[in-house]
Amino acid sequence: MAIPVDLLHEMNLLAHYDLHSMQKGIKVHSDAGPEVIAAAQRLHQKGLIDQPDGGYLTTLGHDAAEHVQNLLQILRG
Repeated sequence: MAIPVDLLHEMNLLAHYDLHSMQKGIKVHSDAGPEVIAAAQRLHQKGLIDQPDGGYLTTLGHDAAEHVQNLLQILRG
């Protein structure tokens, strides 16, 4: 089963969040790539981040970002 590229972009964005502080968000600027902007909008629609241009992780988003970051750490060895 291949991972769709849209999900890869979403996971990549989740990987950029700092899980050690709920006070640190991400701002996706209008000059970011269209795939990053679209990923942020989809994560917002899914209830994982609180703003369509980034913002803060929701509780569900924090859980998802933690899983993504743990998986990356495992795969990178």
